[in-house]
Formats: sequence, structure tokens, C-alpha cells
Amino acid sequence: MTSCPVVAVEAVVSAGFPSPAADYVEGRIDLAEVLVPHPSATFTLRVAGHSMTRAGIHDGDLAIVDRSLTARHDDVVVAVLDGELVCKRLLIRGRRMYLMPETDDPSYRPTEVTDRPGFEVWGVVTSTVRLHRR
Repeated sequence: MTSCPVVAVEAVVSAGFPSPAADYVEGRIDLAEVLVPHPSATFTLRVAGHSMTRAGIHDGDLAIVDRSLTARHDDVVVAVLDGELVCKRLLIRGRRMYLMPETDDPSYRPTEVTDRPGFEVWGVVTSTVRLHRR
């Protein structure tokens, strides 16, 4: 992954009323260093669809996926399911595993993946980036 130095400003930005915060540069941070602790095992994927909106993951977001991590209960994962990559929350209950959508749309249903052929956790989503287009 390439280096991506960005100027870091030591100030808090108000999302309500303007704040008279200090306006000075603290230094530079490398977004790749902050977001990607395991560069050789990390990939980005573009999210398509609306099944994870309650988890804050929206259509068009960029998911940062770390394949070196072992998926645990309640992780958001990218999984291979019947040959397709999907992004869902992994729930483990006893010996049973489920891929859970996080949306208010009732057409998205949980999928049990316990011992299911064609299922494999591909990686753990460690963060997402939403790009606002003008």
C-alpha cells in the first residue's frame, strides 16, 4: 500500500455551531499507516447495496478488509457465499454461524452458514471510507 501523508490539524471541528478552535498544523499523519496495520494482508473493496446501512456501511463505501485477522462473533466480515463476495455481520451462537444483514429492509434475511459448502470468511472489515462526490 502506498504512503498517503495528510496534514493533521490539532483542532476539534464542531458539527453544530462554529467553535473558535485553534487553527494550526500539528504535523502529518499517514492514512495508510493508521487504517492499514497489516498492509500485505489488507485489501479495499467497493460496497454495493444497502444491507449494512444500520452498521454505517452504505452503497459506494470503500471497505478496508484485513485477511490476516481471525473473524470473531459480531465482526463485520467479507465472506464468500456460493461464489459471491458479501459483506455482513458474523454472528456465532454456540456451534452455529450466521451472516446477518443490518438494515430495516425486511427483504434482507439472515443466512445460516454453519457447515455450508461454498462459505468462507474472506476477511474482517476494519474500517470503511465514504467518499462524498460533488
